[in-house]
Amino acid sequence: MSSPLPQSLVLLGAGKMGGAMLEGWLRIGMNPAGISLIDPKPSDEIVALAAEKGMAINPDSRSLGPVEVLVLATKPQTLDTAAPAVQAFITPNTLLISILAGKTLRDLSARLPNATAIIRAMPNLPASVQRGATAAAAGPGVTGAQRAMADALLGSIGKVEWLESESLIDAVTGVSGSGPAYVFYLVECLAAAGKAAGLPDDIAERLARATIEGAGEMLYQSPLSPATLRQNVTSPAGTTAAGLEVLMAEDALKPLIIKTVAAAKRRAGELSG
Repeated sequence: MSSPLPQSLVLLGAGKMGGAMLEGWLRIGMNPAGISLIDPKPSDEIVALAAEKGMAINPDSRSLGPVEVLVLATKPQTLDTAAPAVQAFITPNTLLISILAGKTLRDLSARLPNATAIIRAMPNLPASVQRGATAAAAGPGVTGAQRAMADALLGSIGKVEWLESESLIDAVTGVSGSGPAYVFYLVECLAAAGKAAGLPDDIAERLARATIEGAGEMLYQSPLSPATLRQNVTSPAGTTAAGLEVLMAEDALKPLIIKTVAAAKRRAGELSG
């Protein structure tokens, strides 16, 4: 069985997310000699990594053979100016993978008409520690082999969920795209509650952080549902039950989170409008 990894890949944009993806591809065994980077101002770390691994930086399109995969990981607002140069890397057999927020399959097709196979993906910040959550939607021209290739590339930075419709991307943005910030804020709130309960500031912050880290690791390692894990640590009439009674009230956490995700989804739609 042949490997789903491409023999040639061009990465446009080697910033934080692009760099995280690059490290993931190398970690799962992609040949660095087949990777080329395009970035007008690559970081010193990227330059050093490219030199160490033998990856080309800002090559002329004429120096490359047919490119199997082109990954767009630059800032969305630079697409219009970058499109003419990017076109030169695209052949009828090239798979285009875009992580540009707000740029739809239609946007990409209009600006890069050479691309016939396009996948739009939405990774999130934990990709930088290989624990990302990425949702992806494939355009009609994507083959089964290309989807498998994209799944391998995106899976190098965490879990991948495939969407039946691109219209769900805005909801993904509200849940997993923005979700890490919600969790970080929960740590802030839990620490503030500990301080209000009398704990020294530094201890409250360390305990809150370690609690979320530990709970997240349990979710990662356990096959049990979040509801079951919650029930397993909740003794009837105990302290956890008393706290959950507040959080699980009809007007408490769940409706607030629903409103939070809805607001983020709405804003994502406005930005992609």
